[in-house]
Amino acid sequence: MKRFESIRSISYDCVYEERILVDFSTKKGGKERLMTITEETTEDNYHKFNVSGRMIYFQFDDRFGSPLRAIVYPWDRECIISCVHNHFLDLFGNSVDYQWLSFGYKTPIPQLQNLSACIKLQIAPRLWIGNMNFLETLANFLSTISVLKFVDLVICSKREVFSPESIFYQAESIKCYRRYSSPDVLRHFQGRQAVLSCGECEISDLIKFVNRWKSGEAFQKLEYLKIEIFNENIPKKQVLVGIGAKYTYATRRHTLPKVYVNDFDEPNTDPITSHNYVVRQSDNRVASVLIEEKTFSFGVWDKTEEKFLRMGEYTENYTENSSF
Repeated sequence: MKRFESIRSISYDCVYEERILVDFSTKKGGKERLMTITEETTEDNYHKFNVSGRMIYFQFDDRFGSPLRAIVYPWDRECIISCVHNHFLDLFGNSVDYQWLSFGYKTPIPQLQNLSACIKLQIAPRLWIGNMNFLETLANFLSTISVLKFVDLVICSKREVFSPESIFYQAESIKCYRRYSSPDVLRHFQGRQAVLSCGECEISDLIKFVNRWKSGEAFQKLEYLKIEIFNENIPKKQVLVGIGAKYTYATRRHTLPKVYVNDFDEPNTDPITSHNYVVRQSDNRVASVLIEEKTFSFGVWDKTEEKFLRMGEYTENYTENSSF
């Protein structure tokens, strides 16, 4: 029971098409492989076990770094995966996070209770060559996902890939590398955390993003945003004046747990240590703003301005004549 209580999430890693790796992640950041699900054509040396009312063949095999290997026939794949998942639900219920990790858009993600999708996509112009229905195929793949937890996206095209209504913008967390600009994420994102890297970004898009958050018009769930621009520095004063930033002499350090943590990630978002902040009109919530050369960081606090300022006594509005 002590071991079970330490489990934070269960993931089905489908990066390899021929097998599914089932892993436990602990609350302390550790990871353990429980089993591998593979397609086989023989039942030699396998042992039968009843899993959620279905007999499944297992073999003790550590070739893929796990103690167990489960047999899955191609025509029975979804049913077996569903039984394994239902067994986990019986054991853990809602106490852990269930994640389906997928690379690409060709393998359908099963519709299972409490299961969220974490996907990696690479989109390049070559995908359109000889495949005029690429965008439709991608849209159909995304439309089958009920809960999208995390997207790791690389786009090497100037084309807009997703419609404003796409579930892509509803992902809880986005990590996006784009060779060109990324105004679409700044306009349509509805999730909690986003880290963007792009070749260029219109300063007006940054200002408009913050002002839409301040007005309460958009980004109601947003907790954290970081944008890194490769080709140019961000004009700090222009942006701070444009968003009506305020200044306090006491710095604040904003950080929070990441929505999704992979094997090599730090568990928390990069700290934002800043004097500058903005206030949302609808509920008086505060967000810290930090501009450092090519990087723009935005972190929302769970505090009103009054509570936020209790750590310091002096505040000013940022104007063009400000020296700080």
